[in-house]
Amino acid sequence: MTPEYISNFSQHLKHLFRNKYDINQLSLERGLPAELLSEIMSAKPLAAAIPELYGGQGCRVRDCLGILAAASYESLPLSLTFGINIALFLEPVAKYAEPELKPEIFSRFLQEQNMGGLMITEPDFGSDALNMRTSNRPVPGGFQLQGTKHWQGLTGMAKFWLIASRKQQDNGDLGRDIDFFICDTQKAGQQIRVEQYYDNAGLYMIPYGLNKVDIQVPENYRLRPETTGIKMMLDILHRSRMQFPGMGMGFLQRMLDEATTHCRGRNVGSGSLLSLDNVQFQLSRMQSAYTICSAMCYRSSMISGIEHHLATEGLEANAMKTVVTDLMQESAHLLVQLSGANGYRISNIGGRGIMDSRPFQIFEGSNEMLYAQIAEGVCKLMKKQKENQLAAFLKNFELSHRAIGYFKTQLSFNPGDNLPQRKLVDLGKIIARVICAAYVLDMQDQGFSGQLSANCLSLLQQEISALTALYTAENHSLLVENYQDGKNWMDLNEIKVFNMAH
Repeated sequence: MTPEYISNFSQHLKHLFRNKYDINQLSLERGLPAELLSEIMSAKPLAAAIPELYGGQGCRVRDCLGILAAASYESLPLSLTFGINIALFLEPVAKYAEPELKPEIFSRFLQEQNMGGLMITEPDFGSDALNMRTSNRPVPGGFQLQGTKHWQGLTGMAKFWLIASRKQQDNGDLGRDIDFFICDTQKAGQQIRVEQYYDNAGLYMIPYGLNKVDIQVPENYRLRPETTGIKMMLDILHRSRMQFPGMGMGFLQRMLDEATTHCRGRNVGSGSLLSLDNVQFQLSRMQSAYTICSAMCYRSSMISGIEHHLATEGLEANAMKTVVTDLMQESAHLLVQLSGANGYRISNIGGRGIMDSRPFQIFEGSNEMLYAQIAEGVCKLMKKQKENQLAAFLKNFELSHRAIGYFKTQLSFNPGDNLPQRKLVDLGKIIARVICAAYVLDMQDQGFSGQLSANCLSLLQQEISALTALYTAENHSLLVENYQDGKNWMDLNEIKVFNMAH
């Protein structure tokens, strides 16, 4: 049963976005009006990620995902705002911050509507976080941090930041490990200078930009890793990726509801759009996305709490993040297509959904990179177990053994060795979807709709068959350098016309 405060929050948002304010107009403006943001935060949604000891709801993943889903049904940018606060600040603070800091930080989130974010990405080091240049060095009373960060969600808006950096050695070199420090921009010497705000094409409500870091923080503002800073970073990022399904849940349900309502009410010929076979197929794909995301949320609620250590759980975290964000983008496209000309209106939620969900396939690791990592991890395990056939390996693999019976015929092949990156991406897509099929079966065992599960598994079989055909096909195409050196089509046309005339 959904906790009462999440149900109340859902109704609160529905009233604000559909009755009191015009969400269509707000979605075209940068940021949120201060009055609206204050009304949203008055319901204390971020209490879900704060331990009960400090006045919160307990930092339970199930509740955090529920808040994210309630927000994303009305506004995906708002849900991402909460996701940044929850997974990239509040949960890391709850797990790794010094105990004496927590009462004030959590109180300011609950009582003063403060927000927090995470600074990792740098202009010259996007996904290559281990080579970041932001440095930290000890100074009397604490640490000095210096560097440049960018594409941080909530730039100029968050009061708190977690800032990733590397220790500056005596010779000026930077250490290999990663340190995280809390920055409280309301304290002296800890202001972050925003050098530029970016013109992000979607997610208008969230400010992004270029941030200059030159601050001093007290010694106890450093997070305390259980082992190494790199493992702490992986634990934080993997937990965040495992909570992407919360942001996807409400969004996918909204896309499905809007599409179904439109098709039921749109008459074509002697019946509604809903009576057309291909429309039924498109809607079933959206419903399958809803089912897969539900299964991810069920799985995440059991394994991604701060009491779990997720540094080594990259394969599962990557599978959740990649598949759910692909499904979000696909569902938004399907809604626009089913909406016909209305889907091209800037006020259409499907059109906004395309722009707002697209970055999800890029940030926190682009999907292509993460799919390749999934495949590399599985190939390494297969080699270690001296198993050549993919289906045989997945049959005994913990994350896929429940589902392999649905895909045994398609996956009874040898992936091969020394795979090019393009093949690793294709193989990763296959493996991630088999893992998701296992999630669906596990959720069905707990009472989820058997009909929804059966439809979902049938569509996954079709998708994996198509991906397998793509994987096994020969493809060595490369960029042709200096492609404009040869004849262009207009030259060829002139030659043909000349020949015909003579």
